[in-house]
Amino acid sequence: MTTTAPGPPGPLTHSDGRTVHKGLALAVLAISQLMVVLDISIVNVALPDIARDLQVGSQNDLSWIVTGYTLTFGGFLLLGGKLADRLGRRRIFLVGAVLFAVASLLGGFAGNLGLLIVARLVQGLGGALMAPAALSLLTVVFAEGQERNRALGIWAAISAGGAAIGLILGGFLTEYASWRWVLFVNVPVALLAVVGALRFVPESRDVRARGFDVPGALLVTGGLVALVYALVEGNGLGWTSARTLGMLALAVILLAAFVVVQRRSADPLVDFRLFRSRTLLGADIGALFIGAGIFAVFFFLILWMQQVNDYSPIRSGFAFLPMTVFIVVGAAIASQLLGRTGPRPLLIVGPALSAAGMLLLALRLDPTSSYLTMVLPSLVLIALGMGLTFVALTSAAVAGVPEEDAGVASALLNAGQQVGGALGLAILTAVSTARTEAIAPGPPGTPGFVEALVEGWGVGFVVAAGFLAVAGIIGGTLVRVSKAEAAEALRSGAAAG
Repeated sequence: MTTTAPGPPGPLTHSDGRTVHKGLALAVLAISQLMVVLDISIVNVALPDIARDLQVGSQNDLSWIVTGYTLTFGGFLLLGGKLADRLGRRRIFLVGAVLFAVASLLGGFAGNLGLLIVARLVQGLGGALMAPAALSLLTVVFAEGQERNRALGIWAAISAGGAAIGLILGGFLTEYASWRWVLFVNVPVALLAVVGALRFVPESRDVRARGFDVPGALLVTGGLVALVYALVEGNGLGWTSARTLGMLALAVILLAAFVVVQRRSADPLVDFRLFRSRTLLGADIGALFIGAGIFAVFFFLILWMQQVNDYSPIRSGFAFLPMTVFIVVGAAIASQLLGRTGPRPLLIVGPALSAAGMLLLALRLDPTSSYLTMVLPSLVLIALGMGLTFVALTSAAVAGVPEEDAGVASALLNAGQQVGGALGLAILTAVSTARTEAIAPGPPGTPGFVEALVEGWGVGFVVAAGFLAVAGIIGGTLVRVSKAEAAEALRSGAAAG
């Protein structure tokens, strides 16, 4: 996410003269990345158990456990990278790891939903400090060329597999220990990362780095939290209630203030000049809608599996494993096609495939649907589409800007995906809950309520398909990258980052 000047020739050393052991440094950084990535998905399998234990009756309230993490992670990601460059990458990495451990401990002991949501918000902030600092440290430890590309390949593989590992690990921990252990497990891992970083990772900072925009990060994250709160609570409070309208007004004010601050700041969090590139603009808006659409799969299907069909947490985790496999397959296909077609066709076909999978779920999912004949084909379509889309989006975002801005462009893409996921899940839970309440014959437990619940999720899948279709339209309309530029961007270390 940052650009660093090449270091001096010879072995890389710590400040005390010790030679840096690159393999151990990579292990520390990779473990931290795995923790940050899998924590996006690890709690999904535990959601039904959390709902029972903390007596959460509303899926709107339950969704905060997911959106809380992704909101602060996406909202503070750019700030985390700037802080790392200016104040020291290892230092910010250590601060993020400690914050992550403390928040995980707090969440594991949470006795109510409010405290758990606060812990997840702080976890997201810790992850936003760790992730860009760790990636920047990786580019410092490993020299440009084959050595760095190999390290980035390991990094990318961990990032790709993190979601699947999170679902399976979350299933094991929830079934054989408690849902609380999906949070407690982070504590020893984070402490290991702290000790390993102090011992094996050298300090580094960018001497050219300028200031950092804390007000901008607070404004955009606060505005997004206010917006998500209004969307999530609108059904229960009433869409015309004073609190709902007040939160919507607060969101507009904070986000408008964010734009004003960015335009006037000497060192803005988001440099709007980058969006003069139609390709980067298309990639970032597309990522926002992709994130908004894809989160529905995990959230709604986990509830369908466990609350409706009595899947165990482990079985639920493994049920999503084919999805990860086919994302990798789709990404491999996209990597081969990118130099021949450019990203634009992939950005049309990929979201279309995923939208078709969503519509299949919307039209055919019912309380007695078969996993093998109904759910699995939908997951395969969604995953193949996502694999095609992720590679094309990354290539388009990086190819659409000058080389010196490639790191910022990649960070914007990642932040957009996380923010889109949080906003999308808020919208999808709101519309699905509204549909269920409109047709349910009575409260939970009454005959016909399960059918109404699943029909509500079906409406959520329809809206998710719409988000994905919009992403395809945006990609096809705005992205303009030549085949050669796209292939070169994919090969570069910036694209891998």
